[in-house]
Amino acid sequence: MSDHTHEELVEAWIRFSNADRSSEEYDKYFWAFLTLLELEREDPNQTWQLIVDVWSRDQSDKTISYLFAGHLENLLSYHGPEVIEKVEQKAKADPKFANALGCIWKFQMTDEIWARVQKVWDRRGWDGIPN
Repeated sequence: MSDHTHEELVEAWIRFSNADRSSEEYDKYFWAFLTLLELEREDPNQTWQLIVDVWSRDQSDKTISYLFAGHLENLLSYHGPEVIEKVEQKAKADPKFANALGCIWKFQMTDEIWARVQKVWDRRGWDGIPN
């Protein structure tokens, strides 16, 4: 990982995800996005903790888009067996988290992991599904 603390990475990632793509702030904090991309493959537990910590602070649409349809989707694809129980527990305990899961796609998840995601997600509000 980079020379930044966990806390710095969480804060920088939130700033990155909420910045306009053409802004200086987006460019300034792009390192946080790249760091999390790297961690997705190398350290599933740290990645999961970063996702949970970001989620606890920011549940905006932009965050859901980057965090769930990006990092969590990748994490489940690369390390599904290691993290699926944590995802299931979080979805059962947090209805907003379960709803945010509705934006992810299968990507490279195994059929088993994908089925388990679908079992705990709440797709209301996604792809024309009524709330």
